[in-house]
Amino acid sequence: MKASWRTILLWALPALVIGFFLWQGSFAPNPATMGKNTASTRMTYGRFLEYLDANRVKSVDLYDGGRTAIVEAVDPELDNRLQRLRVDLPSSAPELITRMRDDGINLDSHPTRNDGAVWGLLGNLVFPVLLLGGLFFLFRRSGNVPGGPGQAMSFGKSRARFQMEAKTGVMFDDVAGIEEAKEELQEVVTFLKKPERFTAVGARIPKGVLLVGPPGTGKTLLAKAIAGEAGVPFFSISGSEFVEMFVGVGASRVRDLFKKAKENAPCIIFIDEIDAVGRQRGAGIGGGNDEREQTLNQLLTEMDGFEGNTGIIIIAATNRADVLDSALLRPGRFDRQVTVDVPDIKGRLEILNVHARNKKIAPEVSLDAIARRTPGFSGADLANLLNEAAILTARRRKEAITILEIDDAVDRVVAGMEGTPLVDSKNKRLIAYHEIGHAIIGTLVKAHDPVQKVTLVPRGQAQGLTWFTPSEDQGLISRAQILARITALWAVEPPKK
Repeated sequence: MKASWRTILLWALPALVIGFFLWQGSFAPNPATMGKNTASTRMTYGRFLEYLDANRVKSVDLYDGGRTAIVEAVDPELDNRLQRLRVDLPSSAPELITRMRDDGINLDSHPTRNDGAVWGLLGNLVFPVLLLGGLFFLFRRSGNVPGGPGQAMSFGKSRARFQMEAKTGVMFDDVAGIEEAKEELQEVVTFLKKPERFTAVGARIPKGVLLVGPPGTGKTLLAKAIAGEAGVPFFSISGSEFVEMFVGVGASRVRDLFKKAKENAPCIIFIDEIDAVGRQRGAGIGGGNDEREQTLNQLLTEMDGFEGNTGIIIIAATNRADVLDSALLRPGRFDRQVTVDVPDIKGRLEILNVHARNKKIAPEVSLDAIARRTPGFSGADLANLLNEAAILTARRRKEAITILEIDDAVDRVVAGMEGTPLVDSKNKRLIAYHEIGHAIIGTLVKAHDPVQKVTLVPRGQAQGLTWFTPSEDQGLISRAQILARITALWAVEPPKK
């Protein structure tokens, strides 16, 4: 894995600091160690005077303003060979120079070189430049990281994902089973593309559209389809991204979002899970969360305040419309509420046709039969059903999805993962009697739903299951059906005294 520039700089900057001080202390040039001053053996000043008295000194080179001397002297202990010795001279000994001249010693003085100052100046200039350049590059790179140091002063900016030409990959043809909601939202797309059709007759497009419905029914999918169909700038943000720990940040983000939207009008703003910020004010402990309420107040003002937001259409999604503030739902803000409910049998069949496009399904599999077996399933449930069937098909090394994989997928989605089959025992027989009792009562009682399947294979928390499939979608339930279900339940599980 290649290291990023940010990681390299984090390791390189401390190394530069340590290296600079080592270089300053160990490798900075010292005048006393330049030129001929290469003697490694030191000699005391007293011994140097003894050598002078014995006429053993041949030459003296003075360095560092006369404070250091390199002496060439004859050492009798080394067969009178010349030896280079280093001597530290006292600063106040002018008579010493006179004495060496009188003795005829070859005396030479070397002026102090200022190379150390040059090197020190270069070191003092180069290192800060490198350090500042590295820090600048580091903070510039970290500015693109969410929460990085470069964004320390930009936490009040909107975090909305912005697409100039929304290419979500989803069109209205990809959304099925919610035709009424599609028809309502197609007007929004038409207004964005051909506003003159509405303005010619004095019509005003709703400022806001609220999508309400259970989870998995396709609210976010509808917003993506609107963006893909309209071809206008599209802002997408979650309601929870407005609220932060710091008071005022959420309101600042709302202002920044609408400022960007006005600069790119006409456009669409999609707020997912708006109940995170749009809950009724004053409902919390102690009057509610001040930060959330300030954010909601700013949102209300931007949607319908003194300044208009012409050309901005706000689409929001929630499955808790009952907790939203009444000021948010009034005409002029969210003018239109579109209910996106679970599909009926016709809608389920259309959804299955959409999700079956990229799957290999055996010819004998009837999508209509699957639609009838799955009352109450949302679009997400049906997509998950076909995906589970495809996974089982791949696991069993089959080339196409058969009705067996569909049945197992339905059982898995409804009741959970299949458990270990029960061994033959008294407990298994009791469970069999129990499930057969459900099936018999469900068959004999006229108003009861027909039996679809009885199994002793454990699934989830149940040791056995009996499925009943209604002949049609039931929006309402009759008294006879209620009594039939009570009869089937009481006959197998009588109340305890």
